[in-house]
Amino acid sequence: MNFKKLGNTDIDVSTICLGTMTWGEQNTQAEGFEQMNYALDQGVNFWDTAELYSIPPKKETYGKTEQIIGNWFEKNKKRKEVIIATKIAGPGLDWIRGGGNQYNKKNLNEAVNQSLKRLKTDYIDLYQLHWPERESNFFGKLSYNHKDENEWNNFEEILNQLNKIIQSGKIRHIGLSNETAWGLSKFLEISKLKKLPKIMSVQNPYSLVNRSYEIGLAEISIREQSGLLAYSPLAFGYLSGKYKDGNLPEHSRMKLFGDKFQRYKTKNGQIAIDLYHEIALKHGLDFAQMSVKFCEMQHFMTSVIIGATTMDQLKSNIESVNIKLNDEIIDDINEVQKIYPNPCP
Repeated sequence: MNFKKLGNTDIDVSTICLGTMTWGEQNTQAEGFEQMNYALDQGVNFWDTAELYSIPPKKETYGKTEQIIGNWFEKNKKRKEVIIATKIAGPGLDWIRGGGNQYNKKNLNEAVNQSLKRLKTDYIDLYQLHWPERESNFFGKLSYNHKDENEWNNFEEILNQLNKIIQSGKIRHIGLSNETAWGLSKFLEISKLKKLPKIMSVQNPYSLVNRSYEIGLAEISIREQSGLLAYSPLAFGYLSGKYKDGNLPEHSRMKLFGDKFQRYKTKNGQIAIDLYHEIALKHGLDFAQMSVKFCEMQHFMTSVIIGATTMDQLKSNIESVNIKLNDEIIDDINEVQKIYPNPCP
């Protein structure tokens, strides 16, 4: 396994992060336990979850994934071997604390305490804001329609509240998710000016068909040591080749929930995916492993979040750390990106 520092901390996290969002929906607790056991044995010490999980978000499954992880911690007594990251949900879901502003004192404390209870631990290593509370372009949106909502952009107050929770010992470090270059830079600016906790990571989408992080956020990540935690490195499975020619395997995410993730079904996206698949075949590579490795090797990357519903998928994704992508392969990949840039944002 490969490791990098989380931000500018002394914490070494595996460059493959175990994603957990299917546990409690597509995967049972027993299957989640099997994945955690195997991943830890392979050196994967970094796991990501959220109070919102499992996915797709539903009131009935809210918190189930954290509960499964907590049950594993209780059974195996290996909490100290794992760097656990979780998230507080942003606004918009009325069944989570009324659905309004979530990053205030009351809701932050309630969310942290409930996550600790479900996870059966007394501290969280990385606590992330799941999505911005202001109007912005995340979750596949390309355009930005500005609205003056200053009360939703109180970065200093958010950092102050998180600082108090850090001082209480309940969380160690903080991160963002689905954030923009402006949002990350604003948080970093205020943390420096006011001597408040620093953002250590940004969890955003990144894959062969969505390299938009490179445009503005990559430089900030490198210069400020706030690296990317990449989600959807396989574009919901499309970059594994399993959906080739319109095939939708039973129990796959796109078969079950494809109507909720239309951003992976664009015309140019399908063309680009086929071209990337041809590159993998040309060089004798497993398509999924090539796709994950491309993400892992980026300089701005801290860890690539893999989500698997079967053990075969999990084993293959973890094994990606051991393959090499030479200059010819990278050149081939970049040629496709030039013609079909970021077709699945």
